[in-house]
Order: sequence, then C-alpha cells, then structure tokens
Amino acid sequence: MTRAAPYDRDAALDAAMALFWTKGFHATSLKDLEAALNMKPGSIYAAFSSKETLYLLALDRYFDTALAGFQAQIARATSPLEGLADHIRSYATLAPDDAARQACMLTKTLVDTRNTDPIIADRTRAHLATMCRQFARLFEQARAEGALPADADVDRLARRYQANVTALRLELHLGTGQADIAALAEDMARETLQAGRAL
Repeated sequence: MTRAAPYDRDAALDAAMALFWTKGFHATSLKDLEAALNMKPGSIYAAFSSKETLYLLALDRYFDTALAGFQAQIARATSPLEGLADHIRSYATLAPDDAARQACMLTKTLVDTRNTDPIIADRTRAHLATMCRQFARLFEQARAEGALPADADVDRLARRYQANVTALRLELHLGTGQADIAALAEDMARETLQAGRAL
C-alpha cells in the first residue's frame, strides 16, 4: 500500500491562514482547502480533526505572527508613542501585493462568525483584547515617562488606537489610493503622538 506523503504542518497552516484570511470561514470549502494545502480530505481531518480546528489554528498563527511583528517594531522605537505612531505609518508603505493590505483577519472573522460560530468568535475577541492590552501598556508606559498627562485614560486611548488601525486597514482593503492612505496614516500617527491631550 502506498503511504500518503508526509505533510509540513507549518506550511499547511500558512496555506490555510492565507486562504481563510482571503475567503473567510464560511466561504472556504473543503475543495479549497484540498487545493491550498495539497492534501486529501482524509489527511486534512487526520491532521486537524475539523475545519473549525484548522481555522482556529490558522487564526492563532495569524495573531502570533502579527503580534511578534508589532513587538519587534516597538522594540526598535525611541519611545512608546513613537513606536505606536511608526506602526500606523507602516501601513502606508505596504506594497500593493502585500497580504497585510487585506482587512485584518481578526476583524473579518468576527464579522463572519459572531452569530454563527461562538467558539471562533470568542477566540477572535480574545486576540483582539490581547492586542488592545498591548496598546494600553504602551500608553501606560508613555504616561509613566511623562509623555502623557497623569490623568490620561490609557484604556480609552488603546481602544481609540485600535479603532484607527482597523479603519486604516479597511481603507487599504477598499483600494484607497496610496497618497490618501499615507495622509490618513500620518494624521493618525500625529494623533497618537498627541494622545491624551484631547481626551
């Protein structure tokens, strides 16, 4: 009997992430997964047990990758607020074919599953909350360093910042022109640098 070729789990998860990010949970068929992962249905289920489990693993991979990239960018910054501002600006420099120009996979997932797949929706909310806490910690650090007023509401600033990132990525997803994206990103970056003064 011919044995199935071994699969590369990391490559399979990367392929699943790219597919799910583009099509979403519901619109992705088993045939789509077979083609993207180069695996037969039985092999997919043997490796990942279900489409939902595979989606959750792909979603975790997306989040872990995004978080690691964000933290690396912040580590290179001269201050917490500069790091947050640079993160916003970085979206304006993405190449037209860069996958990151798509709307955030977490946002798309929540819209797609919040009323139909509570396990996936809850995982998505948890990742978004973790990201918001990352932002809040940076605003808190900036406040401790005197870059923000002592009474600045860091949780509110974090939610505002997360909303700005989401809005900017939506503009990228809509195909808004590069010059307009750059101008919008700069407006948001300046708002970040002046955080707390208008709240």
